[in-house]
Amino acid sequence: MQIQVPYDVRLSACGVKHLALYQAIRDSIVAGQLPPGAKLPSTRTLADAYGLSRGSVSIAYEMLAAEGYVRASVGRGTYVAGADARPAESRQRSGDDATEPPPNAEAHGADIVPAAAPADSAAFGLSRWGDTTRAGGLAGRVSAGTNASGKAARFKNRSPLNRAAWASDGFPGCRGKPRYRRSGGGGGPAPADDGTSAAGSAELRRAIAGRLRRERGILCEAEDIVVTGGSMQAIALLAQLLLEPGKSAVAEDPCYSGIQRAIRASGAALIPAPVDRQGIVPGDWPAQLLFVTPTRQFPTGAVLTYERRMALLDWAVKREGWIVEDDYDSEFRWSGRPLAPLKSLDRQERVVYVGSFSRAMRQEVRIGYAVLPSALREPFLLAKQLYDPYPAGLTEQRALADWMNQGEYDRHLRRSRRVFNRLQGLLREELSKLAPLFDVHPADAGLLLFATWRDSPERYERFASACGQAGVSWGDGSAYAAEQRSAERTALFGFAHLDEEGIAAGMRRIRETAVRQGLLDERMEDKPAMQKYAARNGGAEDA
Repeated sequence: MQIQVPYDVRLSACGVKHLALYQAIRDSIVAGQLPPGAKLPSTRTLADAYGLSRGSVSIAYEMLAAEGYVRASVGRGTYVAGADARPAESRQRSGDDATEPPPNAEAHGADIVPAAAPADSAAFGLSRWGDTTRAGGLAGRVSAGTNASGKAARFKNRSPLNRAAWASDGFPGCRGKPRYRRSGGGGGPAPADDGTSAAGSAELRRAIAGRLRRERGILCEAEDIVVTGGSMQAIALLAQLLLEPGKSAVAEDPCYSGIQRAIRASGAALIPAPVDRQGIVPGDWPAQLLFVTPTRQFPTGAVLTYERRMALLDWAVKREGWIVEDDYDSEFRWSGRPLAPLKSLDRQERVVYVGSFSRAMRQEVRIGYAVLPSALREPFLLAKQLYDPYPAGLTEQRALADWMNQGEYDRHLRRSRRVFNRLQGLLREELSKLAPLFDVHPADAGLLLFATWRDSPERYERFASACGQAGVSWGDGSAYAAEQRSAERTALFGFAHLDEEGIAAGMRRIRETAVRQGLLDERMEDKPAMQKYAARNGGAEDA
């Protein structure tokens, strides 16, 4: 089991690792993010996740057990204890005032409890379109935009998806179950009303809220969540609500092109913010809105540091602006310790958290969601009603909720992580043979690898064209630059749709092409990388 706790917040305050972990887990238990009965990770798993020794984790667990926050069972693990076993003061804090700010909150403007949403739309920065929508006077219909396929690398021998990781339908094992048929799958009657509105299935929103509390440390309820047709619909709606001519929005450079299109379609000015290997570089931008991918920057793979996360929150408070946090590829983390999402650090309600199930499942399953601050809930929902007065895909939403509640989604993720971790390891091994040509950026998470071309732009164009003629291609990183630059060439190598044989065959063609063009010494090809990788890792068994 994975958990997300405010470890970095506590560590920056006390400086002692085991004490910071103890306080972070305690805070999550008291706030309800880790409910009674929840199983905590093993000491080894938690130590690996946060870069600690097992001894530090053991000390933290022992402190929690001594105070009644957790209970340990020999051979079964460590579990969150019921509230009656905790200290009296923690039970008192478990009520409405449980969201005590972290010890360094004052430094980041986080010590004030957010006020109720202001009555005047201009007070929280709605566009004229958003203001009119909120007032109920908009009769027109404007396109909200759709998400592109997002494929980052395309080998000619690819299959639509990796069948070792994905089942043949959107919800493995659900089609034959009575609950799936009750949801409407297989042509059965629709279920009775479960509280569904334009916000989406109430059951799914409850399941998402529970998962975000447990896995990402985000305190939210079903009422804070609106289910969307993928994350791009949420991004496009937010751009319409908050931007207009005369306003500005910040986007990472490079970033997903759909974000750039949404900003420009609103008539607002786009401010590109540079990205280095620690993520977006904070600035004092004269803007009202910031789009950011802190967990795994798209497309570079950079992980935003804790210090920069807090700097972005400072900017939002100072400018009275909004941050849209796209938690892209957070389900697939391979190394490094998890950092708290901006939403979990946000005490002033300036962050909109956007997520999607498309990456963890199939792209045809267009289910995303937005976790909204109180000031934006009503206008966002009214805007969405213009496009989806009756939410589409309710069968899939209800089936997904059932899948999550039964634990099938977590099992699917564990299986997928094993498969994809093996694939990214093999791809990285293969790309290391192209080190004279490509500088592969570190990536703690995600389903693609980002690389910078080391040679001239002219040679890159000739090489890419020759590889295409040989039946292999990859994503062009320059397509995601907010300002088109000609000096640097970058490439995106995706692997989620491939298997080991497909990766090895495609990379072999790339190396052969490089040798023919005189870019690579043919003596570097001594043994197929897949064989060496499998030998070092004890074979390539399916998960």
